[in-house]
Amino acid sequence: MSHFGKAQMPRRVEDARLLKGAGRYLDDFVLPRQTYACFVRSPHGHADIRSIDVAAASAMPGVLGVFTGEDLAKAGVGNVPCMAPLKNRDGSPVKTPDRPALARGRVRFAGEAVVLVVADTPENARDAAEAVAIDYAPLPAAADIPAAIKPGAPQIWDHAKGNIAFDWTLGDEAKTKALFAKAAHVVEMDIVNNRLVPNSMEPRGAIADYARGEDKLTLYCSTQGGFGMRKVLAGEIFKIPESRLRVVTGDVGGGFGMKIFVFPEYVACLHAARVLERPVRWISDRSEAFLADTHGRDNLAKARVAVDANGKMTALHVSTYANLGAYCSQYSTFVATMAGNTMLVGVYAFEAAIAEVKGVYSNSAPVDAYRGAGRPEANYVVERLIDAVGKKLGLSPDEIRRRNFIPPSAMPYKTALGNTYDSGEYARNMDDAIARADVKGFEARRAESKKNGRLRGLGLAMYTEVCGGGGDETANIQFDPSGGAIVKVGNQSNGQGHETAYAQLVAERLGIPMDKVRVVQGDTDVAIYNGGTGGSRALAVTGSAVTLAVADVVAQGRKLAAHLMEAAEADIEFTDGRFKVAGTDKAMTVQQMAYAAHNKAKLPADRPLGLEGNGTFLPKAATFPNGCHIAEIEIDPDTGTVSIPRYTIVDDFGNVMNPLLVEGQVHGGTIQGIGQALYEGCVYDPESGQLLSGSFMDYCMPRADQMPSIDFSYNEVPCRNNPLGVKGAGEAGSIGAPPAIIHAVLDALKPYGVQHIDMPATPQKIWRLIHKQA
Repeated sequence: MSHFGKAQMPRRVEDARLLKGAGRYLDDFVLPRQTYACFVRSPHGHADIRSIDVAAASAMPGVLGVFTGEDLAKAGVGNVPCMAPLKNRDGSPVKTPDRPALARGRVRFAGEAVVLVVADTPENARDAAEAVAIDYAPLPAAADIPAAIKPGAPQIWDHAKGNIAFDWTLGDEAKTKALFAKAAHVVEMDIVNNRLVPNSMEPRGAIADYARGEDKLTLYCSTQGGFGMRKVLAGEIFKIPESRLRVVTGDVGGGFGMKIFVFPEYVACLHAARVLERPVRWISDRSEAFLADTHGRDNLAKARVAVDANGKMTALHVSTYANLGAYCSQYSTFVATMAGNTMLVGVYAFEAAIAEVKGVYSNSAPVDAYRGAGRPEANYVVERLIDAVGKKLGLSPDEIRRRNFIPPSAMPYKTALGNTYDSGEYARNMDDAIARADVKGFEARRAESKKNGRLRGLGLAMYTEVCGGGGDETANIQFDPSGGAIVKVGNQSNGQGHETAYAQLVAERLGIPMDKVRVVQGDTDVAIYNGGTGGSRALAVTGSAVTLAVADVVAQGRKLAAHLMEAAEADIEFTDGRFKVAGTDKAMTVQQMAYAAHNKAKLPADRPLGLEGNGTFLPKAATFPNGCHIAEIEIDPDTGTVSIPRYTIVDDFGNVMNPLLVEGQVHGGTIQGIGQALYEGCVYDPESGQLLSGSFMDYCMPRADQMPSIDFSYNEVPCRNNPLGVKGAGEAGSIGAPPAIIHAVLDALKPYGVQHIDMPATPQKIWRLIHKQA
């Protein structure tokens, strides 16, 4: 019998291991004869490399090898590629620059790896790295968007004139212009989406090994899926068959998109391991992470919306500059364009829209996917705009949205930017959130705050996003003779609870205890080929594949049950974990079936040993989770400090299989969204290219004592695009939170006539606005 029904909450099975310190993260892998790597990084934001002298470093105690970009090039090691080809608005392909694993000829951002030193101890590697002599000729730098696009700015790449990497557009320009021409109102806004550093709790790292007998490379790495990494490393960089490169991932302490990508350090360590024929170990420290991890967001947008006399938004025009950093990272061109811009229309029934994006090179670390990957940027734009429209027309935040929602009766609904939403009840989510947040009682709470010398504000924001689509995923379920089920998947948990989710699906549908289900992931030599973890696809796509694998187990089990119980296959029923001959008391459990399937004497002559099932699921379309966030904040006018006494979320994730896992994802994403809105900001000196926020002393992270207790609930509106009816939940909080918080801050500052504030809304910014200081 199934142990858990829909929407029940088995505890996370992985927590017993992780909370007892029995997890195995990258740093816990220790290989025999391992060596230690240290990277020499550029101290300049932009400079020519005149010469590199490694003689002194090579002669130091314990040094086993010193490698430069020229060494890798001579060995035939390829460049780190951009894997998201893009076309400009004129149809021409985007020209992406070469990115060697170790810089050759010129460095283009502070922290770029130039030399790799390998030694017998970490201390010897660091000492030798300090002995590497590099002669740099510093060049003028342009480290942010305004500096990079201004006339006469330093040229990052010769082929990208004006530092523009691409010029891309989406939408119906003619129809959009026509709607603007007849609009009763036009609202415009310049919008900043601040640059963020992912700051996963577990930093990146690589332990590279080489087996000469097999001529095989192995990379132990903290990833969001080894198969995608193997494909790029083997096929694009080392140009070897994928079977000759293995990627092993243990437990992962956070990824947030950043651990999807192949980084230069992985390439350099693999090359060194192949040359030295010894394992090479590199674990990033936090300073390196700030400098060399991919960053997120960093957009400047000019947004305009056309509105008719009744407050109906008819057309949207958004022009964005997207900072790519010094290189095109693996999916940066996609993240800056198609990943998010199709969602600029949000939950609203625009008649037409146009999105324009120019990618900008700058002397900064490359920018790529960070939790939400384009959708938080898009939603922030449309939500800031609709709030501004409401203020202009004298309509409340809920009323202006109510006039513009796509109604449930219109589903499936094709938006002005090409997505087809399958389901969504936006007004219901908003009304439920308003009730749970006690918006009616807000003015009384505002008055009480005023008595206490505080400014209180309420902010509402809607969101929807596109996720849980993409390519196919496969799952395999094998039973051992004792009746235990081994579930093989290829995507990689990095905190979401995959082990619990997949085990729950199998246990529920096959009627076996969850502790009899083991999920196998993280090793490309063992797991099932899969696209990896990203885009909130785990349950919607891989979970659907697991469900199909369960169905295959049942189908195979029916055939075997018919043989063992001497009945026709058509008479075999499967319910509550038992194969039963209809109309009789003959029955076998799945576990009994698994035992019999490993006994050759009981099987038909042509049947292989074992009981297993396979499932592959290709989604016909993505999922579109949606919801409403309401933030209530207080500001201390003497310091500009913000506190969040109340925070309410009502989401629609389709069918909710495990509320505990979903709520955990929403909490984490929301906190990261609050972090972007109030605290986090990665800042470079625009002229020197030096990172000014390169530690937790200068880059403010959200703290537990600053975070609210979140009132979370959900409405289940099943998705029509996968058999489970689920919608992705992993990134939603980071999408809904930033505009809700900013709207609340602006509401609190209303007595001072403040109409706009850019993220992050730091105490200093708020204090200056209150005290009328620029």
